[in-house]
Amino acid sequence: MTVRAKKFLGQHFLKDETIANKIADSLSLEGYQHILEIGPGMGMLTKYLLKKDKTIWVVEIDRESIAYLKTHYLHLSERIIEKDFLKMDLSIYFKDQPLAIIGNFPYNISSQIVFKAIENREKIPEFSGMFQKEVAQRICGKPGNKTYGILSVLTQAFYDAEYLFTVDPSVFNPPPKVDSGVLKLTRKKNYTLPVDTAFFFRVVKTAFNQRRKTLRNSLKSFDISDKLKEDVIFALRPEQLSVQQFIELTKSLAEDGTRDQ
Repeated sequence: MTVRAKKFLGQHFLKDETIANKIADSLSLEGYQHILEIGPGMGMLTKYLLKKDKTIWVVEIDRESIAYLKTHYLHLSERIIEKDFLKMDLSIYFKDQPLAIIGNFPYNISSQIVFKAIENREKIPEFSGMFQKEVAQRICGKPGNKTYGILSVLTQAFYDAEYLFTVDPSVFNPPPKVDSGVLKLTRKKNYTLPVDTAFFFRVVKTAFNQRRKTLRNSLKSFDISDKLKEDVIFALRPEQLSVQQFIELTKSLAEDGTRDQ
C-alpha cells in the first residue's frame, strides 16, 4: 500500500532515509516531552522520530495518509490528529505543555505554519523542518540581504533561525520543481517584546510593503511627528534594519503617539 501524492495538498513525499534521519536529528530535544510532526504522509520522517525518547504526535489532513499511518504505525494510532494544523487548537492536545514542531512541510502553506508557530511561541521552544529553499532562506535572512523581509524579522524577533542544508528535488516523489531547504528555529531565552506585538507586526509589514523606499516614505501611512522624522533611521530602507532596530523603531512610534491611518 502506498499513498498517491496530491497536488492540491502540496504533497511531495521524501524517499531519502539519510535526509529524514538528519531532519529528525536536528532537534535538540531539550526542554519538552512532545513532538508534533505536520504532514507525515507515509511516515518517512515519523519512523526516525519514534526512535527518540519523546512522545510523538502527527497531524495529517489527507485521509489516504491517515489510513496508511494507522495500518503501518499501530502504536501511533492514538496520537494521529486528523485535522488541518492551521485550524488546530494546540492547547486542546497539549494543555500548557511545551512541544517541538517538525515536518516536511507542504510548500503551499509553509509560511502560514511558521506564523502559527510564532503565534503559539510560548508553547513552542523548538521548530525544525523542510521548506522550499527560497522560503527557508527568507526566514533565515540577514539585514542587507535580498532574502531579508517580513518573514525574517517576525520570525527572528522570537527565534534564532539557522539554515541547515539544501535538499535536491530528486529525493522526493514526485520531485518538486525547486530545491528545498531545512532550517531550525530555537526560541530565544527572552522572547517577549518591549513593545505591543500587534503594532510591531504592523510596522514591519508596512515598511516592507514598499521595501525599495526609505522608511520616511514607506511609513507615510503612519501619522509621524516632524520631530521623529528627523531621526536618521527614517533615511534607511527596511532591509537595512536589524530586528532590534525594528523593535526600537516600533517603540519610538508608540512613544510618538503614532498609529497607521
